[in-house]
Formats: sequence, structure tokens, C-alpha cells
Amino acid sequence: MAKNTSANIGFEEKLWAAADKMRGNMDPAEYKHIVLGLIFLKYISDSFELLHSKIEKEDGSDEAEDKDYYTAENTFWVPKKSRWNYIRDNARKSEIGKIIDDAMYAIEKENPDLKGVLRKDFARPALDKQRLAGVIDVISQVDMQENQSRDIIGRIYEYFLGRFAGSEGKGGGEFYTPQCIVKLLVNMIEPYSGRVYDPCCGSGGMFVQAEIFNQNSEGRNDDLIVLGEESNHTTWQLCKMNLALHHVDSSKIKYGNSFHSDQHPDLKADFVLANPPFNDSDWDGQLLRNDVRWKYGVPPTSNANYAWMQHFIHHLSPTGIAGFVMANGAMAANQSGEGEIRKNLIKAGLVDCMIAMPDKLFYNVQIPCSLWFLSRDRYDHKFRNRHDEILFIDARKIGKMVDRRHRELSEEDIKKISDTYHNWRSTSGKYEDIKGFCKAAKIEEVEKNGFVLTPGRYVGTELVEEDDEVFEEKMKRLTTELNQQFEQSKRMEEKISDIWNKIEY
Repeated sequence: MAKNTSANIGFEEKLWAAADKMRGNMDPAEYKHIVLGLIFLKYISDSFELLHSKIEKEDGSDEAEDKDYYTAENTFWVPKKSRWNYIRDNARKSEIGKIIDDAMYAIEKENPDLKGVLRKDFARPALDKQRLAGVIDVISQVDMQENQSRDIIGRIYEYFLGRFAGSEGKGGGEFYTPQCIVKLLVNMIEPYSGRVYDPCCGSGGMFVQAEIFNQNSEGRNDDLIVLGEESNHTTWQLCKMNLALHHVDSSKIKYGNSFHSDQHPDLKADFVLANPPFNDSDWDGQLLRNDVRWKYGVPPTSNANYAWMQHFIHHLSPTGIAGFVMANGAMAANQSGEGEIRKNLIKAGLVDCMIAMPDKLFYNVQIPCSLWFLSRDRYDHKFRNRHDEILFIDARKIGKMVDRRHRELSEEDIKKISDTYHNWRSTSGKYEDIKGFCKAAKIEEVEKNGFVLTPGRYVGTELVEEDDEVFEEKMKRLTTELNQQFEQSKRMEEKISDIWNKIEY
């Protein structure tokens, strides 16, 4: 990644502020696709123009219009009326919406990899064309340089995804996992090479971060193969565009439902990276009661958490590792057979590491989450034999508030957590338990704790009381207690009223 770009000094934020002024009263969910679609168009057009200028200088203008040159350089071919200069020069025309739609259609026609990916509804009457022209003016400000273009536009795209997740309110950030969480997951599992799989890939942030890790580790683009699936078509489009912006091959990113139409049925991945929907009750699990994936127990139809876990395991290679985000309740849930499934996973030696995360990390939910790491390789293939241990890390006190609602982990925080894990699983012997932060617990101790996986039970946390009670069960108990208190209060009022009426005053 380029290090000295204007993007590193708040360029993304300035661009966001300028573009957001153009939104007016438009719903963020709608405005998002306008801005991100135009950013993508600007990127592929500028990438094309850079190569076009080079070819024209070396071989002449006729050769610069030969599509084969661009195919050979893995650059999208952009027809003349799809190039950004044409869009910019016509931005104030009343038919600018149709001009952009035609540009998108032409790009898809010339580049089969983008078929069905680009949005083509800019001409709809409800879209204010003056605001559209303003957004085009703002995006035209992006200063593209040959050795920085991918970095700048990719950073802008990821930044805008995150800001839209924050501005859309409830549900708006479902497809976007905060970058610090993704970085931590990637740094933990270290995908130097191999197949990286995400069956609920959202906008593709896991893949992008895996590629960044690979490049920073002096890897090559072809060292990693990314495979994924996304059930929301609009989000799938965002993912394909996001990966194209980062020059990541997206040919194996499929549209579909991983539970009911698994697009990679025979895959055995080296790495799984995922942030599945929390506590999903609408996954139609009743249609999959006899599925081959439920090796460790049939997951309840009311909650897909343990269905996702077993889907990940099903797709892991014999030496594979999965790192994923999960709702905290899954660490201690016992209803509908979930506790039995967790017990089976632990006794099978699959649970490698558990991390309790702080709250306020996500844009659309304030509740804390946990990170799980499941590994098929916990004996002596690559690291030390740790099949009878689980590492617990309590990171709830880590991170800093960046505003009143959001917390972030710093690079130092990420390094502290990941180094702890790497020291524990390595043969170096550098690992030590730290009271209140980390502990390597034997399986026997976990069994004595009822196979509950909340780190606070093991690391000796003193200042924060661990709450292992499942949310639904806790609400049911508290509601019953509240109703009882209401009844008691009512009886007391009646007694006081009777006494008062007997007083002759």
C-alpha cells in the first residue's frame, strides 16, 4: 500500500464532507449507491486513462484504442462515452442520469466480469440531477497518480462504506465490519497464502484486508484465492466493485444463500474470515434438519449462530483455521441444544482461542461481540501441540472512544492481542498468563465451567462482572420479576388506601 498519499491526512474525510452536502434530504441507503457507483466509475476510468496515455505515448493513438492492450494489463476497457471526462463535461445536462446509465451498460458489455454488478438507475425521475452533478464535481477532485491511484480510491471507497454504515442507522452497517476488527482477525490467522473463504462476505472487507496483509508480508496477488457468497444482491454488487477497486480477483464471489444454495460445496479452505448475522432467526433452518454439515449437533431453527460455525468447519481444510465475529450470547447459550453443540466443538479440540471485545465498535449496534478462532490443526503440524488448551483473552478494556458513540482499536491494541495469541501457539515459550487479560485454560477447567467460553470466567477479571446469561432468557426473567413487583406494589397501594380511609380526620 502506498504510504505518502493525501488520503493519509484526512482526504477521505474532506471528500465525504463535500459529497454529503449534496445529499440534502435523500435517504443514506439510496445516496450510498449513487456515490459508490460514481467512485467506481471514476476509478476504472482513471485506471484506463493512465494506461491509455502510456500506450499512446509509446505506440500512437490508434494503438491506444485497441482493447487487447488493456486486457493484457488486467485493466478494464472503458468505452469513450463511459470515460470520466465525458461524464464530467456533461454533468450539467438534464439527461446526465441517462448518460451515466448508458456508461454503466457499455462498461458491463465490454467487461464480462462486471456483468450485473453496476447500478444503472441514475436516470430515474426521483433523483435530483442538480445534486447528481454536484457529486460528480466532488468526485472529480480526486487527484489520481499512477503509483497511488489504487490506494487512494480504494481507501475512499472503504471510508465511504464505513460512513454510510454509521449514517444509515439500525441495520445500515450489517454488511460492513469495522476495519479494526477485520485487521485483528486477519493478523490473528495470518493468511500468507491459500484459499480465503467468507460465506457471508458483505462488501468484501475481509478479502481486502487479507490481500493487504499478504502484500505487506511481501506476498503476491496470486498467493491468495478469495472465495465467497453473499445473499443480498445489492451488497454482492458492492463487494464485486470493492474488490475490483483493490485489484482482487472476484470471479469466485457468488450471489446466493450459503445455507440453502452453497455455491462452493466442495471447498476446503485454508482460512475462513466472516462476520455472520448475529442471532439470525430467519434462516429457514427447518428445511435443513438432516444436513451433512451438522456434525456436532443440529442447530436450532430460532438462531443460526451454531449453524454458521458448523458451516465454517465443514469448509475448512485439514489444516485450516476460522476467525469470525459472533454475538456474545453464543459463548454461554444452552437453549435448544446450543450448549451441547458447543460442548462437542470443545471436546473435538476445535476451539483454539476466544476473545471478548469491547462495546461500541460497530456503527449500528452498541453491544459488544466476541471473536472466535476454530482450528483443525491444533496438534503438531505447524505450531505446538495445544489440543488440550483454549486461550482466553479479555479485551473489553482495550480501545479508545473516537467520538461519543464509537470505539476503535489502535494498531498497538491489535498487535498486543495478536502477539499474545501467536506467542501462545508457537514453540517459543514466550507466552505467560496475565491476570485480567489472558489465560491458557485446560479443557478440564472449561468442562468444570459447564463448557462456557466467556473469557472473563478464566482470566480473573475483577472490575467487570461477567454476564453469561443469554439475552432472551434474561429478558424473560426480568420481565417476570418486574410484573411481580408491579403486583406487590398494587397490593401495598390497596392496603395503604384502606388504612387511610379508616382514619377519621
